Amino acid sequence: MSYVKTKYVGRYVGIDGDSLRTETKNRVWTVSLNEESDKTPLVLVHGFGAGTALWALNLDSLASKRPVYAFDILGFGRSARPNFDSESMAAESQLVQSIEDWRKAVGLERFVLLGHSMGGFLVSSYAIKHPERVEHLILADPWGFDTVKSMEERKLKIPLLVRTILVLVRPFNPLAGIRAAGPCGPKLVTRLRSDIPLKYASLSDDTNMITDYIYHCNAQTPSGESAFKAMTENVGWARYPMIERIRTLNRDVPITFIYGAKSWMNRQPGYETKNIRKDSKVDVYEISGAGHHVYADQHEAFNLLVNKVCDGARRLKNVDSSLVREISNLPSTRTIVVQENSASVSLE
Repeated sequence: MSYVKTKYVGRYVGIDGDSLRTETKNRVWTVSLNEESDKTPLVLVHGFGAGTALWALNLDSLASKRPVYAFDILGFGRSARPNFDSESMAAESQLVQSIEDWRKAVGLERFVLLGHSMGGFLVSSYAIKHPERVEHLILADPWGFDTVKSMEERKLKIPLLVRTILVLVRPFNPLAGIRAAGPCGPKLVTRLRSDIPLKYASLSDDTNMITDYIYHCNAQTPSGESAFKAMTENVGWARYPMIERIRTLNRDVPITFIYGAKSWMNRQPGYETKNIRKDSKVDVYEISGAGHHVYADQHEAFNLLVNKVCDGARRLKNVDSSLVREISNLPSTRTIVVQENSASVSLE
């Protein structure tokens, strides 16, 4: 966070522990910027195994126009590590309630809510339960939308050896291996995700900075990790897919999906959501050259797009065709690809 140029405040926010049956308040690590602005705030919710510092490439740009809040999900990063329920919907409800408790403690009334990966799943569930709080729902390469049918179709593409390994590790928490590695954990993270430091190379020459941060986010008690495992089945697929519930979201809440064009995440649920919610505003975007970590892979394009969406953008207009093109082979969708090295994105 020391690389963020905008003045920010980092603090612990105490939230009620009633839903988690804890006697004391749980602390949620929170970073806020530009709180003085009178514009609608933007709240950022990270993905699995991550934390607020991974928004380092986005905070300056996103906070240039409005208040921005980012927090470590309860059970992750620097936040408290309470015990979550082992039943899927109960664990999900506890995480969603912790977001609402955080909102109350911070004092936000209405905001744009952006979630990446697992964070996208949780903010969708939050918006369904608390639509009056959500000005706009932005889902960046969201996890947990796939249906069982889609899951089975994609399983067929997984090599037998990989599927065998997945079955063997099923009883364990997803990141147990990192903790088991002890002092070799940071090196293991670097070895497994050598691409991560490259995404943040513009911030520092220290290639270990990000991987060390990710290791320390996940070296502690795997509280949130256990909650995630409870919400999954077949190693990583949502037990109760969001695509089967998104139709219940209040029609007045607009949704914007932002996918990385090179991501392994299935983007078809974004298109299905647009077809399901014909009476509501749903836009689906792909950013060229970006993978699952779309917010870091092509952060300038991502920041421009999110800022335009937050400004109330309705559609792309007068865009240089060399930077943006419309995908025409996806019926009933308006999917835009923001090309690499784009200097600007014009939205209306």
